[in-house]
Amino acid sequence: METSKLTAEGIIGEAVRIGAKISGSEFPIEIFPIRIQLIISSLHDCQGYPVDYVAAAILAAIAVGIGNSHLVQVKRNWLESPILYMALIGRPGANKSHPLSFAFHPFIEYDYRQNQEYQKLYAEYERTMSMSKKERMEAGLDEFPQAPVRKRFLVSDITPEGLSLIHAQNPRGLCLWSDELSAWFKNFNRYNNGSEEQFWLSVFNAKPTISDRKSTQSSIFIRRPYISVIGTIQKKILGELVKGERSSNGFIDRILFVMPESVLKSRWNDRETPEELEIQWQQIIDKLIAQDCPYDENNELQPQCLPFDEDAKQRLYGWQHENARQCDMETNDALVGIYCKLEIYIIRFCLIIQLARWTCGECDKHTIDLESVNRAILLTEYFRTTAVKVQTAVSQEQLSELHRNIYLNLPKRFTTAEGIGIAENYGMKEHAFKMFLKRHIGTLFRKENHGEYSK
Repeated sequence: METSKLTAEGIIGEAVRIGAKISGSEFPIEIFPIRIQLIISSLHDCQGYPVDYVAAAILAAIAVGIGNSHLVQVKRNWLESPILYMALIGRPGANKSHPLSFAFHPFIEYDYRQNQEYQKLYAEYERTMSMSKKERMEAGLDEFPQAPVRKRFLVSDITPEGLSLIHAQNPRGLCLWSDELSAWFKNFNRYNNGSEEQFWLSVFNAKPTISDRKSTQSSIFIRRPYISVIGTIQKKILGELVKGERSSNGFIDRILFVMPESVLKSRWNDRETPEELEIQWQQIIDKLIAQDCPYDENNELQPQCLPFDEDAKQRLYGWQHENARQCDMETNDALVGIYCKLEIYIIRFCLIIQLARWTCGECDKHTIDLESVNRAILLTEYFRTTAVKVQTAVSQEQLSELHRNIYLNLPKRFTTAEGIGIAENYGMKEHAFKMFLKRHIGTLFRKENHGEYSK
């Protein structure tokens, strides 16, 4: 990769990455420009924030900063938006929320300033509306004043109808930020059974949304929605994610999970994150927000589309061919679903990484280059690993008492015959054990050789 070259910047980058690995991080922070790597490293060293959480939050923030301003083009009619659904998983007190607060602080500040401006404009609008038409005309005001619109990026607990209205006013895109993601998916059936879940399945693919509910003033049509989702969730309630149809309709496959192996409680220290790094992060996001978004004659936003360089496209295709081979070989349908969604995410990662590099002066933003694809592959493989970890954790949680006892008493490595013997001690027949083993290959179990397995 470019950052590994023997330059001052390359040496600094290598030192930062080594430090991240020593901390126990698995996130490949080398996907980011050196400037962003230093921010991640500083937040870990000074604030005790886990590297994986900080890096993932920064990735999501960059995606939101891009929104609908840029798309990545694979083929003529195949465009992808940088939409991410992301969950930071950890036990209470694992410092999940603070990295999100840092990464999204520029958007909080932007939304605050816009709200202050909106309040002023709305007060003026109300004053104008309190006047008669004659008074407005005499004062040189519009006869039919238009209500002001509040510009924003962030939303929290909100219905699809309310979200559609806000999105119509903010075509650049939105982010649903929920400190506890469980509140998000637990509310899916609060009004109509399954309708909200279907809304989010559709939004993930940037499919047009139409709101015709009575609560809205008129039909709202959003041609290409951009709504990312990010938040935190405790590991002990992961099982809630797969309830209902979410394990079979592809919903859980759409979520990028960040679940570090072990997160120790951070220790306080006197080190401060350098103010210039905080300013740099603000400038990076501001540069994305400031991107001009032209509109066509129908007032539809016209994003800039980035195609792939030829060598970048061939590298991407090579990865996809290998991923397809893994799908063909995989017997666990849950993992196949995950691997298929990674083919969408890797394309989105390419765009996010290209724009992240552009904000730091590493490259242009005319096309997706080979370097961005190589970095996107690293990131995709990280999320493949975390997805398997989550599936394993969920599978363990869903085991019956009998299956859990057998699983816990199996050695780290075992043969089919050894497993059958242990299962029979608990009253499980040979056929039932073989079905249990087959059903959980890829999550609870890994096939090492013919008749040999590991946990």
